[in-house]
Amino acid sequence: MTQAEIKLCSLLLQEHFGEIVEKIGVHLIRTGSQPLKVIAHDTGTSLDQVKKALCVLIQHNLVIYQVHKRGVVEYEAQCSRVLQMLRYPRYIYTTKTLYSDPGELIVEELLLNGKLTMSAVVKKVADRLTETMEDGKTMDYAEVSNTFARLADTHFVQRCPLVPTTDNSDPGPPPPAPTLVINEKDMYLVPKLSLIGKGKRRRSSDEDAAGEPKAKRPKHTTDNKEPIPDDGIYWQANLDRFHQHFRDQAIVSAVANRMDQTSSEIVRTMLRMSEITTPSGAPFTQPLSSNEIFRSLPVGYNISKQVLDQYLTLLADDPLEFVGKSGDSGGGMYVKDLHKALASLATATLESVVQERFGSRCARIFRLVLQKKHLEQKQVEDFAMIPAKEAKDMLYKMLSENFISLQEIPKTPDHAPSRTFYLYTVNILSAARMLLHRCYKSIANLIERRQFETKENKRLLEKSQRVEAIIASMQATGAEEAQLQEIEEMITAPERQQLETLKRNVNKLDASEIQVDETIFLLESYIESTMKRL
Repeated sequence: MTQAEIKLCSLLLQEHFGEIVEKIGVHLIRTGSQPLKVIAHDTGTSLDQVKKALCVLIQHNLVIYQVHKRGVVEYEAQCSRVLQMLRYPRYIYTTKTLYSDPGELIVEELLLNGKLTMSAVVKKVADRLTETMEDGKTMDYAEVSNTFARLADTHFVQRCPLVPTTDNSDPGPPPPAPTLVINEKDMYLVPKLSLIGKGKRRRSSDEDAAGEPKAKRPKHTTDNKEPIPDDGIYWQANLDRFHQHFRDQAIVSAVANRMDQTSSEIVRTMLRMSEITTPSGAPFTQPLSSNEIFRSLPVGYNISKQVLDQYLTLLADDPLEFVGKSGDSGGGMYVKDLHKALASLATATLESVVQERFGSRCARIFRLVLQKKHLEQKQVEDFAMIPAKEAKDMLYKMLSENFISLQEIPKTPDHAPSRTFYLYTVNILSAARMLLHRCYKSIANLIERRQFETKENKRLLEKSQRVEAIIASMQATGAEEAQLQEIEEMITAPERQQLETLKRNVNKLDASEIQVDETIFLLESYIESTMKRL
């Protein structure tokens, strides 16, 4: 765990949950698994606050617990899961593009609350959508339930593990912490709920239909609550499934850039066919026959079977080996080599960074060393057709930044420099780790800069919010245009310009965070895939 990762985790926890949760979370990240009383003692926080902070972290899957043989419960932070909070906007936007507004709000509610029952999610989402609709229109619970079921069918949401039901006849003492289990068959099984109703607007909650104030309603109505039909069945967002979707999108985009749109559509079809049958960490997809791929192509793609076979042959013969041939039955069996695809994407990212950082000539040397595996300095000069002095300078620059490495091969056991070969090589795994570390640093800097910009203009932002609230309330009561104009003039022209500059800067910083996170995702996926193969 590097200092850059710990700092980024600290910033994310503080931004989402506040200081106390951040203090407990960072302490667990630094020290590893610890029992409750040790956490309270080491952090100087009261036992009650530590319990509440751990509840929040467990609710959001940021901390796990395990019972040791002596009955002591220890808590351990999941650093990788904390870092995935960077991707929350991307998860929500992806669901919006795939399942429109109801899907977006379902995933947003699950990410904000950590775990929720289906009935609670459906009601919250229906109410939020009704708020945004015109007067007289409401969102039906059934429509939101259907979207939830579709998300579960495609594995974007999944059930949380439950405490197993036990017989009350067991006389033994209860365990110090419950063991949560889930049957894999039930993980995406949507409970059969008959949710009948429509979303409600907030303003109608203060008074009922008869105009009776909320305080005057009889209190006995709260005692007759019906039991919740899915009580105890909690759901959470399946982040691994989202990562699988991001990986597939990156591969499809890379094929489109390298070849053409039709090739990318064929690869997209192959990935879509195997997205539920192939585990997220698998190096290959399931083998697919040419006939199956042809039948599964989108309706608008009018290409013949012969043209499809030619495209598949081209993809299989491509040096990047995005698609491999595994047999000849069924018109030819094809698999998608996910590890090689991720390696190609990571290599392209490294090449791009070298080009932007050191220039095109350095990028030429980097690609050359990458292609030839091992080269001496004289060979680099000859192959790259760059003068000796410049080549030496460029190689040293990349070596000092850890983009390339130097391997010594001695002729004699004494390692004398005159009798040793010095070969330049690119270790993609170590270069990817180095770049990933820099990305973590960059995102931490971006978050700190955004917080600084907001803090510096805090007074102005509060004034702007107050003015907007006054205008909104006056518009609701039907105020005249002259009155509204007078309120708007409370913010002067220089202040308005300052607000515009702040908004533009914050938007730039937010966009930069998302772009850096895309690079982080590619590098993390490649490193994880490589480590599984070792």
